[in-house]
Amino acid sequence: MHSVRFTGETPSNGVVERDFIVGEVPGVLWSPVSGPDHAPLVLMGHGGGLHKKTPALMSRAHDTVTTWGFTVVAIDAPGHGDRPRTEEDERARAELRQARAAGDTEGFESVSVRYVTSLAERAVPEWRATLDALQKLPEIGAEAPIGYGGGISLGTAIGVPLTAIEPRITAAIFGGGFFVYEALIEAARRITVPIQFLLPWDDEYVDRQSALALFDAFASKEKTLHANPGDHRNVRWIGLDTEFLARHLGRAGTSPACPDRYRRPPPHRTPVPPSHEGHLRTGRSWSAPG
Repeated sequence: MHSVRFTGETPSNGVVERDFIVGEVPGVLWSPVSGPDHAPLVLMGHGGGLHKKTPALMSRAHDTVTTWGFTVVAIDAPGHGDRPRTEEDERARAELRQARAAGDTEGFESVSVRYVTSLAERAVPEWRATLDALQKLPEIGAEAPIGYGGGISLGTAIGVPLTAIEPRITAAIFGGGFFVYEALIEAARRITVPIQFLLPWDDEYVDRQSALALFDAFASKEKTLHANPGDHRNVRWIGLDTEFLARHLGRAGTSPACPDRYRRPPPHRTPVPPSHEGHLRTGRSWSAPG
């Protein structure tokens, strides 16, 4: 079993950012400069072709830390960010570019589903190993409530199978913006924790009916769907339940069962919701919805 090896630390505006490695997987941990141990831990995923430190993901992480006192962790998905690409990664990205350039929508979907499935199969055990290692840290421990904080697209394609088999996750935020496949539907049917689902209503590639089918498959008694107009790469979220994770995980220093378990964000703050962050793509991006 691997342990956390910290490789850097940067404090900024009340938040400590610590880079780490678990095995060969690079990650980053954001936490309050000061606060009680065992604060709720939120896992955040990134979009396809992106990485753990995009400006939008970091903004969400900082907001979660400073608003609720939570700890946030993100890791690079296989073949993303600081991780080397395998031959499979390079081949899939090339095939995606070719299919898109040729206007081959069926081929584009087929390659995307195959590649995203492979990424999820590799990433889920990595997330679980990361959780094992983080729970060894005294400031986190096994007592910290854990939630999955998105985002949409690849973050959900990995987060759904992870949540389906990981009993430590007690609430999750998912979303659309990628091709839904049968194995993901089957995984959703095994999820019973509270769910908030974000749906980009006008995605360029993905039929919204498939995202609605995924939402319908969740076995959770509490689940809500929030749809806003736009594509997964540029949607602007309004009307979200910004207290969702705080309500189910509790706030730092309390139990989720405590009547005063969460507080509203200060009126001068605007919580940053999960996003695909597609408008922040770099030259290393692959233009697939997932």
